[in-house]
Amino acid sequence: MSYDSVFKADLFSGKTILVTGGGSGIGRCIAHELAALGATVVITGRRQEKLDKVAAEITEDGGSVDTEAFDIRDEEVVAERVAAILERNGVVSGLVNNAGGQFPQLMEDMGQKGWDAVIRNNLTGGFLMSRELVRQCMAEHGGDIVNITADNWNSMPRMGHSGAARAGMVNFTQTAAIEWAHYGIRVNAVAPGTIVSSGLDTYDDAAKKRILERKQKTPMKRYGTESEISAMVVFLLSPAAGFISGETMRVDGAVPNMVVSYEVPDHNRSKVYDGFHRSWTPDFLK
Repeated sequence: MSYDSVFKADLFSGKTILVTGGGSGIGRCIAHELAALGATVVITGRRQEKLDKVAAEITEDGGSVDTEAFDIRDEEVVAERVAAILERNGVVSGLVNNAGGQFPQLMEDMGQKGWDAVIRNNLTGGFLMSRELVRQCMAEHGGDIVNITADNWNSMPRMGHSGAARAGMVNFTQTAAIEWAHYGIRVNAVAPGTIVSSGLDTYDDAAKKRILERKQKTPMKRYGTESEISAMVVFLLSPAAGFISGETMRVDGAVPNMVVSYEVPDHNRSKVYDGFHRSWTPDFLK
């Protein structure tokens, strides 16, 4: 089997695209689709063994992939590793800032260490990766950047640290789109809602219970798929989005549009797109 993308097979032929957090979840899916569309994909993360596993999958499927394990939160390391990636692969034309993570906790119980860790992971790391690619490559050659944020529009109870970081990433996207436009760089973002992905398995039982309840509160009465996020990322990286920059595209089943005065009738009419042939469902959702 191979990735069943809705985009033409050679869309990114001859291009190199870097995906942070490519060793699992949504990042793994994005890396697979980009490779299936002809790109040489560079996946990064903190654990080499996870990157090696995904790289083996992509290679088995006939794609081209490189890996680099490092912490995107470390400024000096980011500069060094970006230089190493460019030395091996040449010009990087696209960056997907996908790496991130958080843990559920009320803000009154949250320590500064936990707050800082999530801010650095979900905001600072994306800034450092973007800045270094601009400095070392894209200022000369142009490029496209897509940041993965989250559905933070109407607050994020129990995820205040992540909400603050994601809101910051939305504004970073808007500002970078202006400051780097003269380099031929477009900067956009994708904000996923609740997506069936391996990341859901990392939460505790109380958080998983809330996730299970969330399905009925979603107008489409379902969760999203990794492929539905990847498809939006691919579109924003493609020439078809050539006049789009500074935007954050919601892929969330219309959840932020819900109001307390209306309840969507129960239904099963929402069509699902799942083109990822290697996708899998977390145990608690089966």
